[in-house]
Parts: sequence; structure tokens; C-alpha cells
Amino acid sequence: MSDNQVLTPILPCNDLVVSKAFYMKLGFKVYHEQDGYIIFGHDNGAALHLTRAVEGWLVPGRNPFGMYLYVENVDELAAAVGATGEDKPWGMYEAIVSDPDETLIRIGWPTSKR
Repeated sequence: MSDNQVLTPILPCNDLVVSKAFYMKLGFKVYHEQDGYIIFGHDNGAALHLTRAVEGWLVPGRNPFGMYLYVENVDELAAAVGATGEDKPWGMYEAIVSDPDETLIRIGWPTSKR
């Protein structure tokens, strides 16, 4: 985990086992896991915490949560979760996928740096 991490999302999820496996496919590594809470770190310095959702928070098709993962290896991670990357008009190369609870995940890197 990066010493200069300044913002870490805490995402609720309905099934920690399923969500843990999904985020590990995106390159996250478990740093700590206890009592319905998982702390992840990523080689790029990102961090993520998962917690059990309060019943009724995550309704299929109505999940308001999302996050953006900045990584150079967009295609590799996108393929690991069944997505593909594409150049966007705003200067990013991105793949868009949903996690097991339909949290929007954008995986991207600036087109100019590719």
C-alpha cells in the first residue's frame, strides 16, 4: 500500500467472497481481512476497502457507487473481468465493467501516455 495514498473508497458489497475474487482479478491484493471487512492495496498505489452492505443498500440495477482505477495495463485487467478497452474522446483509454454488485468500475489510462 502506498504511503502517499490520499483517498480510499469504502465500497459495500453483498457477498465478500465473490467481490474479493473480482477485485483480485483487477490486481488488488488483500492486506487485511476481518469480520466482514477487507482492505486491499494495488501495485499502482491505489487502495480499496470492502465492507458488508446493510441489507437493502445494493438493489440490482440501482447501485449508485462507482470508482476509477488508473493503470497502464488496461487491456490486461479488462480482459481478466471480461471487458475491452477503447479510446474515449476525453483523452482516456478505458474499459468499463460492473463488479458483482453492479458498482461501476472504469479502468483507464491517458491515451497520450499509451
